[in-house]
Amino acid sequence: MKKETSAIRTQTPRSQFQEHSTPLYLTSSFVFEDTAQMHATFTGELERNAYSRYSNPNVQELIDKVCAMEGADSGLAAASGMAAIFATLAGLLQSGDHVLASSALFGSTYKLLENVLSKWGITHDYVPPTDVASWAQFIRPETKLIYLETPSNPMLEIVDLAAAKALAAANDCLLIVDNCFATPYLQQPIQFGADLVIHSSTKFMDGQGRVLGGLTAGRQDLIDKIQFFMRHTGPSLSPFNAWVISKSLETLALRMDRHCTSALTIAQFLEQHPKVDKVIYPFLDSHLQCELAKQQMLHGEGVVSFEVKGDGQTAQDFIDCTSLFSITSNLGDSRSILTHPIASIFAKTSPEKRLEYGVKDNLVRLSVGLENVEDLMADLDRSL
Repeated sequence: MKKETSAIRTQTPRSQFQEHSTPLYLTSSFVFEDTAQMHATFTGELERNAYSRYSNPNVQELIDKVCAMEGADSGLAAASGMAAIFATLAGLLQSGDHVLASSALFGSTYKLLENVLSKWGITHDYVPPTDVASWAQFIRPETKLIYLETPSNPMLEIVDLAAAKALAAANDCLLIVDNCFATPYLQQPIQFGADLVIHSSTKFMDGQGRVLGGLTAGRQDLIDKIQFFMRHTGPSLSPFNAWVISKSLETLALRMDRHCTSALTIAQFLEQHPKVDKVIYPFLDSHLQCELAKQQMLHGEGVVSFEVKGDGQTAQDFIDCTSLFSITSNLGDSRSILTHPIASIFAKTSPEKRLEYGVKDNLVRLSVGLENVEDLMADLDRSL
């Protein structure tokens, strides 16, 4: 099946009531016919639901859908995107291991590498996302995995997935890709050789800013290791949140088509605006990696970043002047969102570090929603 069809037709088997829509399975545990069946389940001889921290029909349906869309062997779901990232890294790494990470990462991923995993003797090096050829010099004998996100947040840098996989394969490393911005509809990193793909399903997957969730999908042997860590530490996704996200995936293709079409229109509009210094969008001809983005992605995704003429205060004044845009740190909503990165996700990052990441004080991140694009451009124009 095509991705759009698998997102709709992958479904939990119907109960005796023959419901058309998957019901909610709001239960903490599941009943056994006898103690022998319980024993077989907990020893792994029998595969069935036992406890919702381990598995649940709503959670499994969501996992199955994402695996079908990503082309993955198996997957797992976590309580948030960061829970999925943490469980993935903690489940695969041990003291003495080294991580080669793109320097263009979500703010909390930096904190995880620098302040949490470092306490366990896990080291890391950052490498420029757009220059994979330079990464080889940072590979060590103890390098266990390469971690990256593409497009990156908030600078929308594109990593060459085929080149990253070639480097990983040559050095017996795993390749893990955060695919949150693209979603499995726009990009499937496993097709380019990624071993695992991670999502914050809080974003475009849910698409309406309602619930938190995270997913990891990929090779069965790796998922088994991460699953062991998750089962015994507990960052599981609630059945209700899984049910909401699973239903949302049924409209993901339609929504992403609209998000991306409007985002490209707005990016082209902003690029011509006299009050804007720079526009960053993967499918703009001015984006240095436009051709690479088009090779890896179906559309240019739903986020536009741009620098207004002026300083950080100018950017804040512009955002505060808008009327159709929500001011929040989330993205991937049906409602358009404006975020000032240095006032939110990089608020505790030093100015020097922010410049290393390319994040200037006048940078604005725009998550394009599903409103009429002409209304959005009129509000942006007036506010600028």
